[in-house]
Amino acid sequence: MGAGRPHFRIMADTINFAPEFDAPIDYMRRTREYYLKLGYDNPYRWAHYTDAPFTPLKKPLKDSTLALITTAAPYQPDKGDQGPGALYNAGAKFYSVYSGDTAHDHDTRISHIGYDRKHTTAKDSGTWFPLPLLREFAGQGRFTLAKRFHGAPTNRSQRVTLETDAPEILARCRQDQVDAALLVPT
Repeated sequence: MGAGRPHFRIMADTINFAPEFDAPIDYMRRTREYYLKLGYDNPYRWAHYTDAPFTPLKKPLKDSTLALITTAAPYQPDKGDQGPGALYNAGAKFYSVYSGDTAHDHDTRISHIGYDRKHTTAKDSGTWFPLPLLREFAGQGRFTLAKRFHGAPTNRSQRVTLETDAPEILARCRQDQVDAALLVPT
């Protein structure tokens, strides 16, 4: 295709499209309803920015140090079932930022997260904690992997995330001279 033209075809509307309400996982609506059922005065308000809080890389990715940020929790054997398909397990939550050595494998789990357990098996830890793949990519020279990864708590408080957890993760990334971060939420 010529310069300035997209490399893909623009799809035209068709009568075969499903209606807007026909979504496989209506996560946002269900979460709002869940918060009201828990007794909160207002439904959950999603963080929605008018401008993305991202900064372009100052150098090519291959010359950059990349940090992994995860919401997965370290496995805690004394906190009940945390394996694939485990029921929601609030006891496995963590409430402070944690860090780990990227040179070693870590057992992280996601039972502390409210995800669709009916349609997801949660058997592939690479989907929520792709550290082995990032080490492989770093070995190929795609980037330098930071010495530490960081765990971001999911305690449902935007205030705590913005005022406590995010600044702590940023400080740790700066200590590690990180140029870019990959957030893998669960």
